[in-house]
Amino acid sequence: MNPEKDFAPLTPNIVRALNDKLYEKRKVAALEIEKLVREFVAQNNTVQIKHVIQTLSQEFALSQHPHSRKGGLIGLAACSIALGKDSGLYLKELIEPVLTCFNDADSRLRYYACEALYNIVKVARGAVLPHFNVLFDGLSKLAADPDPNVKSGSELLDRLLKDIVTESNRFDLVGFIPLLRERIYSNNQYARQFLISWILVLESVPDINLLDYLPEILDGLFQILGDNGKEIRKMCEVVLGEFLKEIKKNPSSVKFAEMANILVIHCQTTDDLIQLTAMCWMREFIQLAGRVMLPYSSGILTAVLPCLAYDDRKKSIKEVANVCNQSLMKLVTPEDDEPDELKPVVLRQAEPNPDDSLVKQEGTVSGGPSGSCDSSFSSGISVFTPASTERAPVTLHLDGIVQVLNCHLSDTAIGMMTRIAVLKWLYHLYIKTPRKMFRHTDSLFPILLQTLSDESDEVILKDLEVLAEIASSPAGQTDDPGPLDGPDLQVRHSELQVPPTGRAGLMNTPGTKGLECSPSTPTMNSYFYKFMINLLKRFSSERKLLEVRGAFIIRQLCLLLNAENIFHSMADILLQEEDLKFASTMVHTLNTILLTSTELFQLRNQLKDLRTLESQNLFCCLYRSWCHNPVTTVSLCFLTQNYRHAYDLIQKFGDLEVTVDFLTEVDKLVQLIECPIFTCESLASGLWPAWSRAGVGASSGSSCGCS
Repeated sequence: MNPEKDFAPLTPNIVRALNDKLYEKRKVAALEIEKLVREFVAQNNTVQIKHVIQTLSQEFALSQHPHSRKGGLIGLAACSIALGKDSGLYLKELIEPVLTCFNDADSRLRYYACEALYNIVKVARGAVLPHFNVLFDGLSKLAADPDPNVKSGSELLDRLLKDIVTESNRFDLVGFIPLLRERIYSNNQYARQFLISWILVLESVPDINLLDYLPEILDGLFQILGDNGKEIRKMCEVVLGEFLKEIKKNPSSVKFAEMANILVIHCQTTDDLIQLTAMCWMREFIQLAGRVMLPYSSGILTAVLPCLAYDDRKKSIKEVANVCNQSLMKLVTPEDDEPDELKPVVLRQAEPNPDDSLVKQEGTVSGGPSGSCDSSFSSGISVFTPASTERAPVTLHLDGIVQVLNCHLSDTAIGMMTRIAVLKWLYHLYIKTPRKMFRHTDSLFPILLQTLSDESDEVILKDLEVLAEIASSPAGQTDDPGPLDGPDLQVRHSELQVPPTGRAGLMNTPGTKGLECSPSTPTMNSYFYKFMINLLKRFSSERKLLEVRGAFIIRQLCLLLNAENIFHSMADILLQEEDLKFASTMVHTLNTILLTSTELFQLRNQLKDLRTLESQNLFCCLYRSWCHNPVTTVSLCFLTQNYRHAYDLIQKFGDLEVTVDFLTEVDKLVQLIECPIFTCESLASGLWPAWSRAGVGASSGSSCGCS
């Protein structure tokens, strides 16, 4: 520093002492400066006061010499003490050079800067609030300082600043939020702790409504929740818990829509604490906001559905996810099937600008792993483009929901409980919004058919419920179904009959307990025939499915749909089957179900009494197709009490090629004859000679055990 330079009104002795390396001499100089400034204040000499501050700032605090910088800092603090309540007039000039020293490489100098700023803030008190952002910015950097003395000094200053903010009603929250949003993404452990402590303080001040700005910082809070430090995670849990309590108290003032996408992302993270916390928030959002959350259903399902397949290690997450799923499902009502322009408007706080129908969230929302489904479809899901939170109709974006459900059902790695939940959703949507859902049926149909090969019986049962609803819903009825799979597979629709009891009556039969009753009328639509054709095709291409699950599938369909229609349509379709071996096997399966299943008791009684035109048409239809298999044809004649014709057919058995399969079927038929189904005096007295002449004998001691 040039000794000949004029530093007036500072005396040469003050200048020399400020540059001294000893702290005590610099302190004496500071006392002299304080005395000098007090005189200027008494004289109201603002020009000289500004000159002193400027000199201390430019020539000392920002000097290249470290001892000069130390002298400048203590001198600025002395000025502030001398100014007292008037220091607020010079705060910008006092604070800026001190904050510059926060970045000094010398830790001692950084400590002196903390000390100087502490004295400045202590004197100014509430007057420093207009400069809060620069003070907070500086403190956030010192919170991560490696020097313990500097960190200790910054903590003292931090506590003082918190006291000032708490006792003041002039805090500029709007101006502070952008800085908080920026700094909340810091990865430094101490900086995170500093930020969380400030959020806790601001949340505790009654006059500061931080809840309005929660969407700005929620993502950052969830990222801090994943910190490696237990103390920080605990502090963040407390903060989030306080916010959630306030949300429950004042749901009407919460911007649910702006935070939905943040929760969706963090519900998919691999960190158990983050995922559980986000899922708990999602549960509360759905229950508190109600139908306001419907536009975000596809994103919510993307996050929730995989959690339903968790094992006991993540039992808590699974339970909360299940509540979210059930609550969201309840929000879908028949009014969602109405055209969008007819839907009621949800009243919000203000009338929106039409150009603001999509609100872009400020800040970066990051984190969250990719799910098992391809995330490429996410761009079309409403959760990433939240609707206006003001006055707008609540819309269920069915396209996105169906896309998510289709994705999860197609993923073979997805757990059983998730697949069941997906099928429950599809069934629910077909019940509540049938007209809109049938627009997606063509894309869903193949995967629903494929799901019939699932390993779980429960999955297959739910899958059959969905397929049955599709096949019977009036919304799927078309005037002209047209060719289904070629001209040779036309089904004679007019011959299908539906008895008065219909599907509603069948739902109350034994074995159907727990099934959700459908309001659909018991009529078969155009998808019924498509379903029957494709089901038989699947049995043909996947013989193991027919062998292991074929009877189970058909019996369940007979409970869910009209059994007569099922047998009538399958018999007609099998007439055109080119694979005769499959046709014979399929007819044998259908025949066994017809003769032995309790679900078909009514249909058997109908066939035993051929007095009505409907029962006669049914017999003729079945008979033509049953001719693919000689033994089944005879058994059908037995069932319908056409014994003379059965006798004539048995006479022909001697002319047939006797194979192991043929003898096995004959043996099974002989066992069935001993069942109550065929108990009849004319049968017992008139058919046994025919079996003997045909060269076919019954197995001794055989029994079927059917009822």
